[in-house]
Amino acid sequence: MKLPESVDRQILFEYLLRLGDERLVLGHRLSEWCGHAPILEEDIALANLALDLLGQSEALLDLASQVEGRSRTPDELAFLREAIDFRNPLIVELPIGDFAFTISRQFLFDVYSRLYFEKLEASSFEPLAGIARKTLQEIRYHHRHSRQWMLRLGDGTEESNRRTRRALDELWRFTAELFQSDDLEAGLLSSGIAPDRPALFEAWQDEVAGTLAEAGLQLPREEHRVSGGRSGQHTEHLGHLLAEMQILARSFPGASW
Repeated sequence: MKLPESVDRQILFEYLLRLGDERLVLGHRLSEWCGHAPILEEDIALANLALDLLGQSEALLDLASQVEGRSRTPDELAFLREAIDFRNPLIVELPIGDFAFTISRQFLFDVYSRLYFEKLEASSFEPLAGIARKTLQEIRYHHRHSRQWMLRLGDGTEESNRRTRRALDELWRFTAELFQSDDLEAGLLSSGIAPDRPALFEAWQDEVAGTLAEAGLQLPREEHRVSGGRSGQHTEHLGHLLAEMQILARSFPGASW
């Protein structure tokens, strides 16, 4: 694959892993609701969201594989890497919690995801811009779905409001990582490949605050923020998730069906 001029292959590969891993891990988390959602319609909806995220991840990991040039398949990148090699933000690897926790996380992620991929459409790396254009319709549907549920939960019963407030309080310290940049992405930003993460934060916070206000909720108070996922520093939850997600591929290496 021909890469943009002055772009290091390994840096671009790492960046694509970040995009693919966040969707792979969150997709697996959502799949854990299959058969356990509060209503049948939502059981199906969450399963479809999970499949969308896994499809997006496959496209991004396939592109990462091409950029890496080592003939590793998307399946090998997904199922044969250790936790320390994953580049997802911490928020997506947290256990699913109750329904309010899952929906709150999904909403916070979906607003970020929509804003980010709308910018990614203009990437100077056309294969990546093409993936962004193709997946934005799914991303926008995910955002509409989670937003509608935030309004229902916040403006529903006293119990649903309380659970949603608690979920937001638990999740808030993980949100800043979504907008943190580093030297790796700085180079890709200057070449027009990657969007400016920090520049999206204000729009994200304004949109989140508006929806929460409409739902009878409010932004959590500022507190200690945690990060490290994109550099391979994860919670213990990712290891447990990968043990379940990767067991088949690791038990029968090279198998196909």
